[in-house]
Amino acid sequence: MARTLPADKPSGISLIELLAGIGILAIVAAVAAPSMAGLIERQRAISASNALVAHLSAARLTAITHSSHTVLCPSTDGATCNAGTDWSGGLLLFLDRDGNRRPDRPKDIVRADNTSVSRHLRLTSSAGRQQARYLPDGRSAGSNLTISICNMRGELLGSVIVNNTGRIRSTRPVHPTSCPM
Repeated sequence: MARTLPADKPSGISLIELLAGIGILAIVAAVAAPSMAGLIERQRAISASNALVAHLSAARLTAITHSSHTVLCPSTDGATCNAGTDWSGGLLLFLDRDGNRRPDRPKDIVRADNTSVSRHLRLTSSAGRQQARYLPDGRSAGSNLTISICNMRGELLGSVIVNNTGRIRSTRPVHPTSCPM
């Protein structure tokens, strides 16, 4: 036999129950929001680091494949390298057959990516080395290149390092660290 509700007992929820539920949901959301901002910032830094490693790997592979010097440098116009250490505006990968560290012909440009990695992050290289250069055997001659990934508050979120053998690695600081200038 089926059970029926008494006529005086309404089904559903009342307005007070609904408001109490919304109030609890708002409190939980307010508590979770700050930690979500940190999570989003970390994910942006990881994404920027992975994109940078992919570009550097492509530069190394291009040098080996074409048996030629290649350069990966910061570029905002996709045709020339920027002077300075800011890698935030875009990247340019080109064959550098004569070693002058700039593309001589349009067909030497392998890849031009003039979009910013993120408007929330700043990418800067070490002052001593403003370009990633790879030799035909895949080595990266010169001193190590470090590209720092920082937020707009000046905190270091990660680094991508290229050593002399051409090996690329990424790191994240364990403790809060200020961004190198």
